[in-house]
Amino acid sequence: MSEMSFEQMLEESFKTIRNGEVVEGTVIDVKPDEIILNIGYKSDGIITRNEYTNEPNVDLTTVVKAGDTLEAKVVKVNDGEGQVLLSYKRLAAEKGNKRLEEAFENQEILKAKVSQVLTGGVCVNVDETRVFIPASLVSDTYEKDLSKFKDQEIEFVITEFDPRKRRIIGNRKTLLLAKKKELFAKIKVGDVIEGTVKNVTDFGAFIDLGGVDGLLHISEMSWGRVENPKKVFTVGQKVRVFIKNITDTKIALSMKFEDENPWNGAAEKYAVGNVVKGKVARMTDFGAFVELAPGVDALLHVSQISQEHVEKPSDVLKIGQEITA
Repeated sequence: MSEMSFEQMLEESFKTIRNGEVVEGTVIDVKPDEIILNIGYKSDGIITRNEYTNEPNVDLTTVVKAGDTLEAKVVKVNDGEGQVLLSYKRLAAEKGNKRLEEAFENQEILKAKVSQVLTGGVCVNVDETRVFIPASLVSDTYEKDLSKFKDQEIEFVITEFDPRKRRIIGNRKTLLLAKKKELFAKIKVGDVIEGTVKNVTDFGAFIDLGGVDGLLHISEMSWGRVENPKKVFTVGQKVRVFIKNITDTKIALSMKFEDENPWNGAAEKYAVGNVVKGKVARMTDFGAFVELAPGVDALLHVSQISQEHVEKPSDVLKIGQEITA
C-alpha cells in the first residue's frame, strides 16, 4: 500500500462538508462585523454581520463571545479566500418558518418587537423570519402615524402563511378587539381600576385600562382646579380611577372619589362665623375667590376686604397670598 504524505493524511482527518449543510462550531474570534468558527474542517467558518442577523449595524461582539457554540448553514465551501462562508440567520429563518407555521395552525399569540415601519404597515422578526402587519391590522382604530410602534413589543397572531411567496401576515387588530370585548363584559359603572396614562391633551388624559382606553376629562381629574393636564400627568404613569359612565364603546373616568370630596362636612368646617385660612386663587372686579381647600372656593366680596374703601381687589391682594377671613 502506497504511503500517504502528511498533507494527505491531514486532509483525510478532516470531515467533508457541502453547500446547504448544517454545521456546528465553536467561536474562536469575534469582530464587530464578523464571527470566526472552528467547525472541524480544514478551514475556519466565517459568519458576516449580514449573515448573522437582519438587524443593521449590530456589533457582533455584544451578542456572541469566544467559546460559544453555534449552528450555521454552509453558504459556500470556499469563499475565494479559502474560508467557509456560513449563515446563522438563514438557519434561524428556516426554524422561524417552522415556528410560524405551527403558530399559524394553532392560532398562537406571538410577541415580538417592531423592527421596521413602512408606509403600509410594520414588520416584526420572529427567529430572523420577517412578519408583515398591514396598517389596517396594526390597531383596532385608525393610526395615522405608525412610527410610534418602532421598537415597541407587540402581540399578534399569524393570519396568512405562505413562505414560498414570502408572504407571512400578522394581525394585531383581532387581539385588541377580543381584549376590548372581554373587558367590556367585565366592567361596570363604579368599578375602581388601575390604568396607564396613554396620551395627555389640553382637555384630559386617555387611560389604557388593559386593552381599552377611557377618557379622564380635565373636570374629573381632581376635586380641586386643574389648569393644565400636562402638568399633572405624564405618559406611562400609573393612575387609580373609577368608571363614571359607559356609553357604547366609550368609557368616562373620574378621580373624584366620594370619600375624598372636600365638601364632606363642609357645613361644620365652614359654618357662619368660623374663622378660616385660605389662598387667593383668582380675582375679579367685584371680589376675590379664596381657596379654602382643593375644590372649595369662597367669595370674598370687594366690600368685605377691608374697613377702608377698596376700588378693586388687586389693589390690596395678590394671587397666591394666604389670608384669614
